[in-house]
Amino acid sequence: MIVRIVKMTFREDEVDNFLALFDDRKKLIRTFDGCQHLELWQETGRNNVFFTYSFWDSEQHLDHYRFSELFKDTWAHTKALFADRPQAWSVERKMVVLPE
Repeated sequence: MIVRIVKMTFREDEVDNFLALFDDRKKLIRTFDGCQHLELWQETGRNNVFFTYSFWDSEQHLDHYRFSELFKDTWAHTKALFADRPQAWSVERKMVVLPE
């Protein structure tokens, strides 16, 4: 499983537009082949910084989404609202057991 985390900083006056876009697209993303989970997080104390947190079956599923028309259209609308460059990480979910 791949976990994808994307940090996005929006212009203050575009936050409501981003939230409306996310609300419109979240079901389509959540039901995209290979997507197991999608959340939107907001940074504490900074109302214009958001993170998407999603689980994908594999890197191939994530790449299939990233090259889809849904992503291209959604990203084109999203990046027009940015105040800063986005950052993204793909990580593997691991269970780490610490000694007691």
